[in-house]
Amino acid sequence: MSLTPDAPPPPFADAGLLKQAMRRLVGGVVVVTAGSGEDRVGLTATSAVSLSVDPPTMLVCVNRASSTWPVIVKRQHFCVSILAAGHRPVAERFAGIGALRGPARYAGAEWTTMASGASGLTEAQAIIDCDLEEVIERHSHAILLGAVREVRLGGEAAGALVYGRGSFIDLSPP
Repeated sequence: MSLTPDAPPPPFADAGLLKQAMRRLVGGVVVVTAGSGEDRVGLTATSAVSLSVDPPTMLVCVNRASSTWPVIVKRQHFCVSILAAGHRPVAERFAGIGALRGPARYAGAEWTTMASGASGLTEAQAIIDCDLEEVIERHSHAILLGAVREVRLGGEAAGALVYGRGSFIDLSPP
């Protein structure tokens, strides 16, 4: 659908209803990290997908009001750790539960330094390290396109951590 220059913009739907609707979509949980040392930051997200495998590219959406956004822009990298069942405490810390910020969110888990300099969760199902390739800013968020530099796989036996209906849920294999 394309709009003519003189056409009024379409009306926006109710934001609260959209939020409620999207909470019904169950999604995998990741932690997106950037920076190093005392400049380490990160956030919990469900908006991370592979855009392409040829070339390997990730797509991640980040709120531009988050403390992670300026570090991603400054460092030109980000790392995606795909969380496993049992990683709820990590997801909660990086979601801001407990009011921890910056490097304090990394406490209580083991991290490894990736090629970009960002940290990946050692026990994650997978760690995907990216150079920031392109940013598309729309409304409150930035769509990040990342050129994948390095991928590390964790154990296959671990279940997944997902988010739905406003809660983190462990999906363990039968």
